[in-house]
Amino acid sequence: MPFFDLISLAFRNLREAKLRAALTTTGVVVGVAVVVTMLSLGLGLQRNAVEQFQDLDSFSEVHVFGRSLFSLAMPEKVKSADGQVKPTGQTVGGIPVEKIPVRSLSDGMLEEIKKIPGVVYVKPNIFFTAFLRSNGRTMMKTVGGASVPDPAARFKEFSAGGMLSDPTAEEVLVDEDFVRDFGYGTPSAAVGRTLELLDPSADAEGSARPGDVRVARTYRIAGVLKDERDGNRLRGLLPTANVFLPLQAARGWKDEHLDSLSRVALQLARKSGSVGPGEKFSYTTAVVRVTDPSALTSVRSRLTELGLGSFSFADEFKQMRTIFLIINSSLGLIGAVSLLVASLGIANTMLMSILERTREIGIMKAIGAEDREIKLIFFAEALMIGLAGGVLGALAAWGIDETANRLAFSFVLKPQGARYVEFFSLPPALWLGAILVAVLVSIGATVYPASRAARVDPVTALRHD
Repeated sequence: MPFFDLISLAFRNLREAKLRAALTTTGVVVGVAVVVTMLSLGLGLQRNAVEQFQDLDSFSEVHVFGRSLFSLAMPEKVKSADGQVKPTGQTVGGIPVEKIPVRSLSDGMLEEIKKIPGVVYVKPNIFFTAFLRSNGRTMMKTVGGASVPDPAARFKEFSAGGMLSDPTAEEVLVDEDFVRDFGYGTPSAAVGRTLELLDPSADAEGSARPGDVRVARTYRIAGVLKDERDGNRLRGLLPTANVFLPLQAARGWKDEHLDSLSRVALQLARKSGSVGPGEKFSYTTAVVRVTDPSALTSVRSRLTELGLGSFSFADEFKQMRTIFLIINSSLGLIGAVSLLVASLGIANTMLMSILERTREIGIMKAIGAEDREIKLIFFAEALMIGLAGGVLGALAAWGIDETANRLAFSFVLKPQGARYVEFFSLPPALWLGAILVAVLVSIGATVYPASRAARVDPVTALRHD
């Protein structure tokens, strides 16, 4: 039987039973729409999570941490009786010892890290709290250090002004919270204005005189960073600060203004020999940027050999991929139940069609139709049902996804001032795959009815009323 005659005959048979064919196709439409909607929700959540990590600029950076000043001051807390680091399996403060670094992040250590193949740069994390004065207001804010240039994501976008001009420039960067808190009307109004770091005045012996405060440093505001929270996303790596000084200036301030507990810990660490007599201790963590995410594994192995701890968001991303795989599989399984019900409807429709067309089948076999051709007629009908149901189901899922995205933005995100986010993602591979699955399920549901039709005895069929 020619192909087009086969399709024409299948179409005629479906047209003669319009209502039954429509109901069967509707079952496929519902099944496909449910599957696609469920999977598009999982894919949308996964895509948003991946974009969050990309915005954080995390796939090419490693957080490195060394021993803290307090652990250096109390080395016996992480050592056994013989003076060695406790073996694997023991814990200190509930943290596995194998994850506790055994060396500190000194300047010499930073130089060693820079020599590791694949490392682009090393930036120590320096943060402290200080009283600041600007625009006639005095407030306590968090201050951090910034390298010049600094490739971190948080220093890529400015509301006004720009990056620090030089590593030694007496300039600072501020965020939009600083602009609002210090009474500047707009970010551009803050650029070029002065910012003062306040410090207790000291006597000849270096002791602070109560009630006397002086201006220790004066800087010019070079730029205003965009809010790190952009809609419902975070830019940059935490921790963050309201003000950023040049890195060396921030380190110098922190070295000069240790709190009382840190001063005691530093003296104890020097007494025990953990910190050299003239060595300063400004930081315990740093960010290491690598040339390519593929270099993370080798760089982290080398950091471990150096006795440092490390953390990468790539580890969390791998775990998230496993979690999303489970979520997507579960959502797909729920949707597959609808397709299973639809396949039963197709099988029932074809079986009913056999009973109604027994005589017709007998005539076709009597004039020479082969079993294969009888089967092809039913398979062609199933193909048309599956194709129509798959296409309409994919279109229905697209409509549901778009409507859900708009409603979520209008009633959830927009009132909070967040940007538009697509919670449902419908890539071409998903809806094309759904159509293909609908066709295969339809054909699979027709295997038994088609085989039964091919086994009809012509003599018995011709005598059928």
